Amino acid sequence: MLPRRLAAILAMSALPALAFAQDFNRPPSFGTVNLSANFAPDPTTVNVTAGGTLPAERLGGAQCVGSIANAPDVRLNYRAGQGLPLYLSATSRSDVTLVVNLPDGTWACNDDFQGTNPGLIFRRPQSGQYDIWIGHYDRGSRVPAQLRISEVPPN
Repeated sequence: MLPRRLAAILAMSALPALAFAQDFNRPPSFGTVNLSANFAPDPTTVNVTAGGTLPAERLGGAQCVGSIANAPDVRLNYRAGQGLPLYLSATSRSDVTLVVNLPDGTWACNDDFQGTNPGLIFRRPQSGQYDIWIGHYDRGSRVPAQLRISEVPPN
């Protein structure tokens, strides 16, 4: 009888962990941006509050770090074209990270692209939905940040 009770307790203790999955189907906390190649203004910026309670490291890869929210911070619907790259970055007075679920379902992450600000350059970007999280190292802490979307990568 004890093993069955122990199994039930262990199963119940695992339930909260299921709620901690990234859910890119949830509405983004700070809005949706719809852009097509050669957009203006460039850069397009969105003010967000970075951070959350979920460890980005569990998404895999050494590049995914920091704590992020469950729902995306921003959703970008992007129509690629004209051979232009797509550059996603975040700025903050705090050390923030960048986590992106790409249109093909893969994950891209970065920390410290320029100083402590993260950035990702997609030389041949995909058209489709980019779900974007901006993370922070102090789990549970939230800090002001700005997402920058550009087709002009830094030199």
